[in-house]
Amino acid sequence: MGCCSLLLPCLVSSGGGLVFGYELAVISGALLQLREDFGLSCVQQEALVTALLLGALLASVVGGSLIDWQGRRASILFSNGLTLAGTFLLLFTSYPALLLGRATVGFAMCISSMSCCIFVSELVPPEQRGVLVSLYEVGITVGILVAYAVNYMLADTGEGWKWMFGLAAVPTLLQLLCLWRLPSNTQSNCAHPNRLQQLENQKRSKGYNYLSLFQTKDNMRTRTVIGLALVLFQQFTGQPNVLLYASTIFYTLGFHSHTAAVLASIGLGLVKVLSTLLSMTLSDRVGRRPLLIGGCSVMAYVNQTARYSGIGPGVKPTNAPPLNAPNTNWVILLSLMAAVSSYAVGFGPMTWLLLSEIFPAEVRGRAFAFTNCFNWSAHVLVTSTFLNLIDAIGLPRVFLLYGATAAISAAILCKILPETKGKSLEDIDAELRLQRFYQNEDCCGLRRNSAPQYHMVNFKDTLELSV
Repeated sequence: MGCCSLLLPCLVSSGGGLVFGYELAVISGALLQLREDFGLSCVQQEALVTALLLGALLASVVGGSLIDWQGRRASILFSNGLTLAGTFLLLFTSYPALLLGRATVGFAMCISSMSCCIFVSELVPPEQRGVLVSLYEVGITVGILVAYAVNYMLADTGEGWKWMFGLAAVPTLLQLLCLWRLPSNTQSNCAHPNRLQQLENQKRSKGYNYLSLFQTKDNMRTRTVIGLALVLFQQFTGQPNVLLYASTIFYTLGFHSHTAAVLASIGLGLVKVLSTLLSMTLSDRVGRRPLLIGGCSVMAYVNQTARYSGIGPGVKPTNAPPLNAPNTNWVILLSLMAAVSSYAVGFGPMTWLLLSEIFPAEVRGRAFAFTNCFNWSAHVLVTSTFLNLIDAIGLPRVFLLYGATAAISAAILCKILPETKGKSLEDIDAELRLQRFYQNEDCCGLRRNSAPQYHMVNFKDTLELSV
């Protein structure tokens, strides 16, 4: 498989991530202006942020069948059209239009994210899959950074939020142009013929459907448990809130202007980009397990650091004047950067990489969508309650809660997560069907075993651990 044949698919994938990241993070700076222009309450602010997530949740319910039946390319084209339509709605000076526009964009983002990850994972050889699938997450982080930069430049511009939302059309159109240059049947033109024949044989020999995800046949139930653990823990560690409400958090903690708060958010975005690039280069060398488990462990530690940094329990995200404690401000900023970095190394790219690897080809789109449905449901829950949760228990206890969740996730993933580094999708499927998985390294990936060992992956162990 030549480099040229992979260039356009990878550009489409990273372009989809760029749109995803921009749309996800642009609300962070726009919310400061919208709060003043529309006089939004905390509930209305949360509704505006959550509308995008509700649209994504709806897409995760219906998107799996679309991807499996209509194909990856057609699904990405559909998401491009919806993104442009949602962006147009966001230009209206109307709160209902903003809600509808954000929901439409969220629906498109979810379809695109699932299609792009599966699209690339099925095209590339095992030794390059980690790097190339992670390009989507790199695109997300670059999109987040671009969104923060745009927020900073437009922070003091009248109705700057319209420009913030409208500029999302630029990367969407660029992705659309790249996609039009790809043939309708990309796999037949880019993938290895023997590999495609294996995939077709696999599809003909197995009659999977949604109910198969809950059955013990081919160890499907365990695969579903692994997928759900990945998506739920990545949300309940709280990192999406740090990105969505970054400017609000920094303003509350003492960055005394909208511009200063948004500038601090740019620092977070830059850290996330660099950390994701590091994860991309290590995914096929170190492996998925050590990056995920190590990232969770670091998140647990730095959240406790933020917890004991001297923030008073009454810190609330209201319109009250920001705090005036410079030392605390910088401790929190560095702690959040460390947490974002560890998330970007672990959960950020590894979740989607593993989800594109552990399910059989025939049901991969629907399985991805099923787990993604829980991902967006958890995202809606965590995001829609964030500001009220801080009002109720204070920011320090929120950090404590996130740190405890990260520690629990590290322990559970160490128990149930297989290592897929260097294996073809067919080999991964075969080993998971046999309920055993070859491990080259221990649970943290720091030392090699003297003899080959098999890591049992079964649902019974998972139930015993949870009890």
